[in-house]
Amino acid sequence: MKKKEETERLYFIDAIRTGAILMMLQGHFVAALLADVYRDKGNLIFSIWSYLRGITAPLFFTVSGFIFTFLLVRDYHQGFSNPRVKKGFVRGVQLMVIGYLLQIRLSSVYKGSINNSYDIVHVLQCLGLSIILILVVYLVFFKLKKTVFSLFLCSMTILLFAFKSSYEQWDYSLIPDFFSNYFTKANGSVFTIAPWFGFVSFGSFLAVIFANYHKRPNFYRYAIITIVCMGFVLVANSYEIIRDIKELTGLQFFQDALQNAFLFARLGIVLFVFALFMLFRHFFKNKPLLRIGQNTLPIYVLHSVVLYGSITGFGLSRFFYHSLSPTLVVLGAIIFVVFVSAAVIKVDGKVKIARLWFQ
Repeated sequence: MKKKEETERLYFIDAIRTGAILMMLQGHFVAALLADVYRDKGNLIFSIWSYLRGITAPLFFTVSGFIFTFLLVRDYHQGFSNPRVKKGFVRGVQLMVIGYLLQIRLSSVYKGSINNSYDIVHVLQCLGLSIILILVVYLVFFKLKKTVFSLFLCSMTILLFAFKSSYEQWDYSLIPDFFSNYFTKANGSVFTIAPWFGFVSFGSFLAVIFANYHKRPNFYRYAIITIVCMGFVLVANSYEIIRDIKELTGLQFFQDALQNAFLFARLGIVLFVFALFMLFRHFFKNKPLLRIGQNTLPIYVLHSVVLYGSITGFGLSRFFYHSLSPTLVVLGAIIFVVFVSAAVIKVDGKVKIARLWFQ
């Protein structure tokens, strides 16, 4: 029974990661190559695609926090002796280093310089630092109950989302760009630690609950119902809840927080996706597809090189940037997703590159 439950758990987690990385691949391809004339927000298909693309990053960050913390809290009270602590710090640093390496252009290095954009913060740097922050929080709370740890993580999500308008206005000019890029988009950073760490911390919050109760009878039934209800509240009522709190307290902070209600709404959509994968978890047993979810890091690296020309400077976006028709983009996206996924799985079957990150 234990082996069966463990297998189902892995299917469930890998299926979510597979969905997230496939959404990212097609989203980046279309966003980079679709001609401007076809980017019509009045077009229903483009509007739906654009909205779903906005969910990809929140889903990816939430899932990443979920799987990392789920493995971390299996030995919750070990603290510094927890083997996941050392592995987590190493992996966090690895992600950050790989992120920076992908942004360095060999042409600049060959000329004896380095491109100015090498130190902007993108998804890998943000995710790497987020993992390290989760570990720091864990090491502070491991002597306390898991409930305290999980509630703190949830509180971090709420605060980071609610305070978004405030900390974006802070002055980071006194901090060196290399570090300030984690907090401000002024220099071109895409994924600053706030608010994106909020999605990771919420995934960690869910992971603690999942780790505590997933072996209990009917867990999935009650979990799915609860998650759907939470998602509905966040999607349909985030703005109204913040507005009502503002009217009750009269605090200007909540007036500013109204601008950030969309973050809570996106988190609600992420919860719907979680519930959907949980509902159909028994059907996600296609091993090739699950292996995609086990290789998200190498897939991300390869897609960056092929699409954006990371390191080399020669990618598809250099030659076809915002120039393709919808038909070519759709066909190209399918080929791109299949090629990148198949190439990584083929190599992984020989050298097990997934072990570099997931084991």
